[in-house]
Amino acid sequence: MRRFLPGLHTGHPASSTNLDGLFLVRVEQAYYRWHTQKPFLAVRFSILEPASFEAISFSGRLYCTERALWKLTWFLRDFGYDIELLSRDQVDEKALRNLRGVVRTSFMQLNGHSYQNLDAFAPAAEWEALSCAACAPRNDK
Repeated sequence: MRRFLPGLHTGHPASSTNLDGLFLVRVEQAYYRWHTQKPFLAVRFSILEPASFEAISFSGRLYCTERALWKLTWFLRDFGYDIELLSRDQVDEKALRNLRGVVRTSFMQLNGHSYQNLDAFAPAAEWEALSCAACAPRNDK
């Protein structure tokens, strides 16, 4: 069986893997992954805005440890996850699909591995205000 892998011949990682900035995104997929020390929710996003990044997708992890649940809750609330399921401490992978929101990402490499960090979240309705604020010039004196 043959598989088409775009960019395989170039030997360089895809430019979409090192995203840094603020993006309006839609959740494509979400999967819970169990790990003895750090269970996590693997989330695949597709970028909706800015238009220059449209149709690019990236993945990130939201850890489900006791210390990291605040960030998962922040993500779920800002992306409009079902409040009833959230109040019952339930995450439905299918209910996460197509949720929209704003995410601030950063890219880092550690010990030869690349990571896409999910740094901050906001509701999709705040995209216009956040994107304008991010583009405005700063007057530092």
